[in-house]
Amino acid sequence: MAEIKVLVEGYASKKKKGCPASPSVVLIFDGNIKVLVDPGSNAKALLEALRKEKIKPADIDIIFLTHYHLDHLLNIRLFPTNDIYDGDTISRGDKIISFSGGKLPKTNIRIIKTPGHAYEHCSLLAQTAKGKVAIAGDVFWWWNEQKKNYTRQRLLKQKDPFVKNKLALLQSRKKLLALADYIIPGHGKMFKVEK
Repeated sequence: MAEIKVLVEGYASKKKKGCPASPSVVLIFDGNIKVLVDPGSNAKALLEALRKEKIKPADIDIIFLTHYHLDHLLNIRLFPTNDIYDGDTISRGDKIISFSGGKLPKTNIRIIKTPGHAYEHCSLLAQTAKGKVAIAGDVFWWWNEQKKNYTRQRLLKQKDPFVKNKLALLQSRKKLLALADYIIPGHGKMFKVEK
């Protein structure tokens, strides 16, 4: 079973001059493998969270990107020698290596294709002691200023101003709600899925 820690809770605020945003940065321990999901854009918060866990950037085995929006990936610069994974490729230095099988290599962590917010978007699903946890990236996310409502109906109708394909996003949301017991959204607190 995997162990999951939210290192940085994701946030996104509407401001007149720019929108401060960084995603939920998640650390997954799967056996001896340490997976860091969406390192985000707030370097100070990430480095402090890793320090508290007594983990150095070089200790991370896999960095996984749910999608390529800048707020989710700017901190990859803190990991210059680490492999970077997405749904089906590994970036290793200047090499791009394909992989398949529906799981992150050497782990039991499932990769779930969840397009809509972005065309390449993928989420992760890990079995933990408390149930199946989906690290959903921006399949689900909220502005800090928004009232949160975690009912299935509201989750499916939640507006995404950056959506690339509304129908695909709806299907991705339905898929994760069916698979997961808990969801860690791209920006906001982890929530329990109504069954």
